[in-house]
Amino acid sequence: MPMLQFTSGGRALFRHRLHPGRTVVGRSDRCDVALPADGVSRTHCVIDGRPDGWWLIDRSRHGTLVRGATVTRVQLAEGDTIGIGPYAAIFTLEEEVPDELTTTTAAVQAAGHEEIVEVREDGVAASRACVRVNGGPAAGRTLSLMRARQTLGGPGSEHVLSPDLPRGAVILRAVRGRVMVEPGPVPVLLAGTRVREITPVLPGEELRFGEHSMVIDVETVSEEAEELASFGEMVGRSASMRKLFGVLRRMAAHDAPVLLTGESGTGKELSARALHEQGTRGAGPFVAVNCAAITDTLFESELFGHEKGSFTGATTRQDGAFQRANGGTLFLDEVGELKADAQAKLLRALESGEVRRVGGANPEYPDVRIISATNRNLQRMVSAGTFRADLYFRLAVLTVRMPSLADRISDVPLLARTLLARNHPSATLTEDGAAALTTYSWPGNVRELRNVLTRAFVLGGPSITSGSLSFNPWAFEEDEPEPTPRPGLAPRPGPPQGDDPERAVLIAALDQAEGNRTRAARDLGIPRSSLLYKLRRHGLG
Repeated sequence: MPMLQFTSGGRALFRHRLHPGRTVVGRSDRCDVALPADGVSRTHCVIDGRPDGWWLIDRSRHGTLVRGATVTRVQLAEGDTIGIGPYAAIFTLEEEVPDELTTTTAAVQAAGHEEIVEVREDGVAASRACVRVNGGPAAGRTLSLMRARQTLGGPGSEHVLSPDLPRGAVILRAVRGRVMVEPGPVPVLLAGTRVREITPVLPGEELRFGEHSMVIDVETVSEEAEELASFGEMVGRSASMRKLFGVLRRMAAHDAPVLLTGESGTGKELSARALHEQGTRGAGPFVAVNCAAITDTLFESELFGHEKGSFTGATTRQDGAFQRANGGTLFLDEVGELKADAQAKLLRALESGEVRRVGGANPEYPDVRIISATNRNLQRMVSAGTFRADLYFRLAVLTVRMPSLADRISDVPLLARTLLARNHPSATLTEDGAAALTTYSWPGNVRELRNVLTRAFVLGGPSITSGSLSFNPWAFEEDEPEPTPRPGLAPRPGPPQGDDPERAVLIAALDQAEGNRTRAARDLGIPRSSLLYKLRRHGLG
């Protein structure tokens, strides 16, 4: 994994791991790497990890040096030295990270038998298929289908109905809460017709074999998530974080789109990476795209790729983010910053699964899981007409809000020591230093905490006490300005009104679909089970 090794005056300071996408270096605590010095601009430079390599873009009034020369934009190579004020950073492409500094949890198994329809702070609601036996010796039993493939029948079956039946008399498959029956050793009738190949079973349809009969049903179950001490690189001891880690772990077993919300610096990208690494796509690529950093003219090229010669500067054929993420996860950061045209283009790709390179004629169908993040209130933006309702529902199938650091202040000492162990192994945090950290409100959340610790280590040495800590609350402004409606952009379907944007959009979707819930779910881009759950929760079902 690429690294920057920072030094000052020949003294080694700390290492920073680079992830694909944008890394901002500067004096401000809003930066990914904050360097305290007068010769460093508030936003000094940006390091951008792209398919064609790692690029440095200067954004300062002081200038940035690479290989001893002042640069505006340059591709970095192994061993390059970057000069940023009084600091030097050595760029390396490979760096081993000690095992003891990682907190990754074990990968989870796919939970294909169920579909998560809603996420709460302390758990999830999941839709699962079940079998209600209404005829034969096992009449009255309800069997939950908790695996992707299960057998019903005699001894040796997962669900034993009668000793007179052969093992695995009936074979049922459960996929996202929906059931299919496949031929087994005994004849099975589905709604009066012999099953001769794998056949979907609709809720309420009867399966019959011999004297046994049963009906497939779907139930929604609410579950509290297990408590975990960590998830991916995130740690926490507070009850809210331990529950959140359990919720994220449950979500990792699924493929549904996820929307991560919360203030800047709360760990949305860390959550996205952990969902990818701990989920069923962990062996595939993780591609991060900062939607706020893409110009309007290059949006299609960045996401969908382009053909050689399709526009000025297109000297080679390039893959877009969708193609690069094939078989893995596409992380759309700051998705609330997308302009109207970009929203429409993204929605079209999500609706059809089809992407087409700029200048290309042949469609492609990359297999990606979408995880998006924003510090904006997208529901409020939907109400204001600045974000499409249909795109919101495509992205927000599962929604998780990351708590601010002020809401879990008891985690600050643990987080501080974890960050020091990863970034400054020689540093120690004294008890009075830890106590001082808990008295601050942390408007910049975990990112600000990391930068405060870096500043204390660089300026004060390895022992971090209350006296070596300094805070910059003035560096943070309101993250979320009031949305301004853009002319011509109306949420679809229908402009929502009222106090609850989600409820209003659901009503508008049902009106547009003339009450057809299957069509309304399709228009909103969410599973029908999720729509039914939301309708019940809002008193509309």
